[in-house]
Amino acid sequence: MSDIIGITMGDPCGIGPEISVRALADMSPAERQRTRIYGNLTTLEAARAVLGLDLDLSPNVVDLPLDGAPLPWGQLSSVAGDASFRFIERAVRDAQACAIGCIVTAPINKEALNSAGHHYDGHTGMLRSLTGSKAAYMLLASERLKVIHVSTHVSLQEAIRRATTERVLATIRAGDAHLRRVGYASPRIAVAGINPHCGENGLFGTEDDDQIAPAVAAARAEGIDAHGPISADTVFHRAYSGAFDLVVAQYHDQGHIPIKLVAFDTAVNVSVGLQIDRTSVDHGTAFDIAGKGIANHGNMNSAIAYARKLVAGRSEQG
Repeated sequence: MSDIIGITMGDPCGIGPEISVRALADMSPAERQRTRIYGNLTTLEAARAVLGLDLDLSPNVVDLPLDGAPLPWGQLSSVAGDASFRFIERAVRDAQACAIGCIVTAPINKEALNSAGHHYDGHTGMLRSLTGSKAAYMLLASERLKVIHVSTHVSLQEAIRRATTERVLATIRAGDAHLRRVGYASPRIAVAGINPHCGENGLFGTEDDDQIAPAVAAARAEGIDAHGPISADTVFHRAYSGAFDLVVAQYHDQGHIPIKLVAFDTAVNVSVGLQIDRTSVDHGTAFDIAGKGIANHGNMNSAIAYARKLVAGRSEQG
């Protein structure tokens, strides 16, 4: 299996090209040799010029065509949406062929992606489709708080519908398996409730008692150290303070808000359950600052470091 990290450039009109180039510039020569950027060389060179860096990009770029490159910074474009899909598609094929060991994704714009005819809710759904995986889970990892989601880019009403016993149990299992892979001998997993105070014995809803509690019980019966449901207004603080290694969040904002509060620039988005490894920055395309050379690339550095950890862990497992 390759130890090369493949960075997908993201939307050419966003900050992805800048943070990709800046991250590459931060690397040691040895790390740079084990890194590829899947994108458009002309766009990446424009980003390098914006950043004022003296760096030969060509040895590290898998150059894919882009009509009109470089496109204007900060503008919604179906051309850019199509390009961002093609960058990812090529990286996925190379990962499946073991030419790269892990994909690190810079941000894409979902509106641009869909306007180009690629109808996905984001990276995770796209990667699940491209790899033919049955399921994929979004895990956000920071130093003191880690969260995995039962559902992500759906309405709150749909998220409640999806919080079935089977889906919650599958999410617990996926989180437990991932943490064991990255070095936790017996991960302590907290499962957040979906209603205020976990429904208060049915006063505020019965989903916690009827759907979530049975999933926790089933996980414990399998030997997983799962706890809950625990009221969402306390569980994240308890995890951040060290009581748990991972929180299972029932929907997008329940998990994203605490992570972005405590680790906005360092949290890493990890796709769990795919046939390939993928990490990502946990922010968007930031069209308002694209092309200005001021985007913070700390999140990209964290995503790359996590990717190298996954690759190294797989090598150790044989």
